[in-house]
Amino acid sequence: MDRWLDGLKDAARQALSEPLFRYLSQGAREGVSAGEATAAWRRHRLRPHVLRDVTEVDLSTTLLGAELATPVGVAPTTLQRAVNPEGELAMARAAADAGSLMVVSSNAGTPFTEIGETGVTWWLQAYLPSDRTLIEPLLKRAVEAGAQAVVLTADTPVVGTKYGGAGPTVWDEIDIDLLRVNFDDGYETAPGSEKATDLGPHDIGWVGETTGLPVVVKGVLRADDANRCTQAGARAIWVSNHGGRQLDRAVQTATALPDIVAAVSGDVEVYVDGGLRSGLDILTALALGGRGVFLGRLPIYALAGGEDAVRRMHAEIRRELVECLRLSGCRTPADTEGLVSPGLPL
Repeated sequence: MDRWLDGLKDAARQALSEPLFRYLSQGAREGVSAGEATAAWRRHRLRPHVLRDVTEVDLSTTLLGAELATPVGVAPTTLQRAVNPEGELAMARAAADAGSLMVVSSNAGTPFTEIGETGVTWWLQAYLPSDRTLIEPLLKRAVEAGAQAVVLTADTPVVGTKYGGAGPTVWDEIDIDLLRVNFDDGYETAPGSEKATDLGPHDIGWVGETTGLPVVVKGVLRADDANRCTQAGARAIWVSNHGGRQLDRAVQTATALPDIVAAVSGDVEVYVDGGLRSGLDILTALALGGRGVFLGRLPIYALAGGEDAVRRMHAEIRRELVECLRLSGCRTPADTEGLVSPGLPL
């Protein structure tokens, strides 16, 4: 039996221009981290329970107090309107229908107000510029449009190098009106608009004070950094290597997650992304202590097929996760604790 989700990448390759597909799918430099991501989840092994009633499985959870029908959210990705004219609106409507959470890129091509009007539960992803004051209007717009948290991306002081060959790049063909519509006019050319190379723990407090929203720090791969973020006021830690798009050969999130969960000792929520492609992968991430699991490339590949394809992606992931929970003797995401022995030999 063919698995529909496995065909999303090839379907997107056929639907999108070569430069756009390359941009969405590539990793940094040699692509080592990007290429290893999915296999890293498959290296873990599960110890399922038996003799447990799994007639009713409940995927519902809360992330930073938001009530959701699933622990599986949509990670921030740019150029959604280049992938499909409906862009973030199609992604948001599908996520809302699934009871999921959507994290919106600060580079989004759709006004925050329109995203908020879909009824989706959403958070804003943000990069801080060297001059922090330049991003204040964008943060204000997100708050006014109903964003419930800010995800501070911490692993991008500069954009990691990608090798694209001799052909045209996505930036040679893209309509600039398809992104960054929520920034003030002239933002990109303003002095101090470049990405900050001096991010520090104090920025967590600054974002929280500026917005009045909880702050999630994304891009954490070390336990000591997770502790620093928590001590500085972060409400959640997002374990991520940016889809392998920043520092190549960075450790896989499937490897980093257990140490970070142990380090924060339940003080804050922990989320994870990176290479998750199936209900089994998500079950593994939950069992390793992830409270929220975010998908990046899978939804963007689905978006190439339109809103209905994104809806089906959510439904297929949900169906697989419910089956995996039942086969593991679990009725809720919280029941997965202890299912994985990280060092268990294959």
